[in-house]
Amino acid sequence: MSTTTKVEVPAGTWSLDPVHSSVTFEIDYLGGAFRGEFREVAAQLAVEETGARLTGVAQVASVDVKDENLSAHLQGPDFFDAEREPELRFSAEGIALDGETVTVDGEITIKGVTRPVAVTGTVVPPITGMRGEERVGLRVSAAVDRTQFGVDWNATLPGGGQALSNEVRIAAELYFVKE
Repeated sequence: MSTTTKVEVPAGTWSLDPVHSSVTFEIDYLGGAFRGEFREVAAQLAVEETGARLTGVAQVASVDVKDENLSAHLQGPDFFDAEREPELRFSAEGIALDGETVTVDGEITIKGVTRPVAVTGTVVPPITGMRGEERVGLRVSAAVDRTQFGVDWNATLPGGGQALSNEVRIAAELYFVKE
């Protein structure tokens, strides 16, 4: 028989620790998976007695994949269009904790289009860091249909089918320090 420990996140404003955090994405491509990461991200977690708010932003120009040419293509109009829409945004007011499980109903903005997104994951319980600072983490993921955000580039394969899936899986490991 297992027991669930309820995680309590202390009230206050929590700022992202960018050194220990990451925002990654993965999409099925040519029978495999294509992965990338946004290197420049910022986020804030505001916890009050009545609820919690999570906001975040990723800089499109910081997209990192294993090929410079692909990075440039992702920043162009076929994908994120960094010149016109330099940021991806996320915000959520409704964050629900059940034990260590977190459920977030939020909104994500990609290429200037905002849509609802359901995010699930776990809470890394609060700890005191080596310098006495309070820390907490969220490990969350979501899936979105990229075509709903105007990211609809694709290529038809010689044998039929498309090179890219429409579903993009997003994962974030977000570690916060209390202000």
